[in-house]
Amino acid sequence: MGKATGFLELDRQVESYREVDVRINDYDEIFSGSHNLDLLQEQGSRCMDCGVPFCQSSNGCPIDNLIPEWNDLVYKNEWQEALERLEKTNNFPEFTGRVCPAPCEGSCVLGLNNPAVTIKNIELAIVDKGFEEGWIKPKVIEYRSGKNIAIVGSGPAGLAAADELNKMGHSVKVYERSDRIGGLLMYGIPNMKLGKDVVERRVQLLESEGIEFITNVDIGKDLTTKELKETCDAVIFATGATQARDLPAENRDAKGIYPAMDFLTSNTKSLLDSGQPDQSDLSAKGKNVIVIGGGDTGTDCIGTSLRQGAKSIINFELMSRPPEDRSDNNPWPEWPVIYRVDYGHEESSQVFGEDPRHYQLLTKAFIKDTDGNVKGIKTVNVDLIKGKLTEIEGTEKTWDAELVLLSMGFLSPEHYLSDDSEIELDQRGNYLSEHGDYKTSKDGIFSAGDCRRGQSLVVWAINEGRGVASSVNDFLANS
Repeated sequence: MGKATGFLELDRQVESYREVDVRINDYDEIFSGSHNLDLLQEQGSRCMDCGVPFCQSSNGCPIDNLIPEWNDLVYKNEWQEALERLEKTNNFPEFTGRVCPAPCEGSCVLGLNNPAVTIKNIELAIVDKGFEEGWIKPKVIEYRSGKNIAIVGSGPAGLAAADELNKMGHSVKVYERSDRIGGLLMYGIPNMKLGKDVVERRVQLLESEGIEFITNVDIGKDLTTKELKETCDAVIFATGATQARDLPAENRDAKGIYPAMDFLTSNTKSLLDSGQPDQSDLSAKGKNVIVIGGGDTGTDCIGTSLRQGAKSIINFELMSRPPEDRSDNNPWPEWPVIYRVDYGHEESSQVFGEDPRHYQLLTKAFIKDTDGNVKGIKTVNVDLIKGKLTEIEGTEKTWDAELVLLSMGFLSPEHYLSDDSEIELDQRGNYLSEHGDYKTSKDGIFSAGDCRRGQSLVVWAINEGRGVASSVNDFLANS
């Protein structure tokens, strides 16, 4: 522990985003750019080097990052050694440092009675400095096992599995149905939160280490699982949970209602292909936009709609507004369910004069014009009474909307791949396999990530990718 009294002497300070009136005019990352290393060294000294570091426990970091160790090293200005500690557990800290909600900070022991250590800021600064200084470079893989692994899906789970298996000496091919590698990282998270140059930099690094990436091939359609298995010793399904939850309200067939991920993907692809925001029917330009559902994806829809030039933006939340502080039934070290203002909320508030979120709203019906386009939504307020959502009489309201984005999470992976491979599904429709084992019902086929455990965080996908790599390695050693 570098400074025993650091947590007593210093207050929490986080690195700021770029100013709202600047960042809303582009799709560059919202982060301010260069890190304030002196500030972060001070913040590192706030870490208490706890006897039981809950930040890296099951309530905290899913990949067991050695957080107190690299906090202390940053405080001591030993950045390269801090990077070595970070890379022991996290394959892609440049991703998690940007997009992870930081469950580690939610379970920080200092957070019991003070603001938590700024773990996420420090993590990102470590890896960014690693790239800037040239400390992160392709690793030479000196041993090759002669075993071949195919990975279906190039999101964070697939990439983490590929990275681990490649380091073990196996030959890895990653198949992606889209035109670019990265899955959720490339098309599901907008540029403002995760620059695509950051994703491509890591992909190029993995490629230079020997991993082969194959795009525009949809396993289960373009190539069967049987054909794939004939060319390799093991197969990993890391396809994500891409079956979006729908909203079967009256007039759902109206034109102008889209899953949030279709909207985000369309804009990111347009930016990458042409350098211009999306101009298709999915564009929010000049439209009253309503985003149904919150979370990170809802926020991303707000931020993207704003940059496209939306006329207005409203965000429907089904549940009530969270409290400012932890409630009694949400104790530390659980993730704190509290009111937060994310980047999209802040931007929309500044542009339109109020927070876009409206709580306790249930969508009753969509309204269509004579051409079948959506032009509004009918809602009613609801309250949670004895565990049941109950409509509040006299609260019906109609809202104008020419674009509706459904951001209500995901149900499961799509099932054409599981049908093709004939693997079993669990009761939620995910690919059936156990955490720690990852074997599906078919010999030699494994699954990991959101397609196995359900919709979750990027850091959990990395956990799953690392885990399935270990399981596959054991399988190959015994086969």
